[in-house]
Amino acid sequence: MPFSVALKPPVGAKTMQEALPEGFKERVTGRGMVEGGWVQQQQILSHPSVGCFLTHCGLSSMTESLVNDAQLVLLPYSGDQFVHARLMSGDLKIGVEVVRREEDGWFTKESVYEALKSVMDEDSHVGKEVHKNRLKLKEVFLGERFESDYLNGFVEKLQGLICS
Repeated sequence: MPFSVALKPPVGAKTMQEALPEGFKERVTGRGMVEGGWVQQQQILSHPSVGCFLTHCGLSSMTESLVNDAQLVLLPYSGDQFVHARLMSGDLKIGVEVVRREEDGWFTKESVYEALKSVMDEDSHVGKEVHKNRLKLKEVFLGERFESDYLNGFVEKLQGLICS
């Protein structure tokens, strides 16, 4: 499966190349790309060749992903990312969270693969459902008056608090 990944170097490593296993670059040449610095995520997500976004569920990443067409695979690792993932995969059903082992909370390459496969299979119930739901939410976010209506509602609520 072709991939492009942007990762932050782990503690103790200055670069991603330093942190990757020996021979990794050679094994993925021609089918994968690893970037260890900042990337223009919005431009990458909007590219027509990007079919899926495996995300840590940071709020900015989630917002950027919702206005693009990539399917979502959710892999939170700290703090509020777990809440975002449960909201996106549970209540909103716009992505699939990677299953973790009960005994230690870690995920496996097989669980990542299964999540990717479930959202990318256009004939599967899960793939169809998350695609349909994500498109509905995308329409809301890109709606002509979304930002102004949200801001106006916020100001009205503040005025109500101050004036009461």
